[in-house]
Amino acid sequence: MHIEVNDSNFDKEVIEKSKDKYILVDFWAPWCMPCLMLAPNLEKIASLFEDKLVFVKVNVDENSKLGSKYKIMSIPSVKLFKDGNVIDEFVGSLPEQGIRDFLKKNIK
Repeated sequence: MHIEVNDSNFDKEVIEKSKDKYILVDFWAPWCMPCLMLAPNLEKIASLFEDKLVFVKVNVDENSKLGSKYKIMSIPSVKLFKDGNVIDEFVGSLPEQGIRDFLKKNIK
């Protein structure tokens, strides 16, 4: 399961909570086909790490400040936060195994 975040609650839901858990942020848009293809795989794999990870989504069409702040040039763009900072990211759609490998590499 994921949480929808926006310009007004991003700091609370991502920056603050990343002090306790890893936060996986999917920057996406509803018209983006690769975003829609990636979403179920992200949801599925993130659930395997739910004891250490929170999965959130940011609609960049509705939250342009966040898109600018995090230099989102292409979507889907997925960033992993810990202790208030981006520790890794990928752009584009990955298969399930690619997402799993990305998280295993970064989550301690």
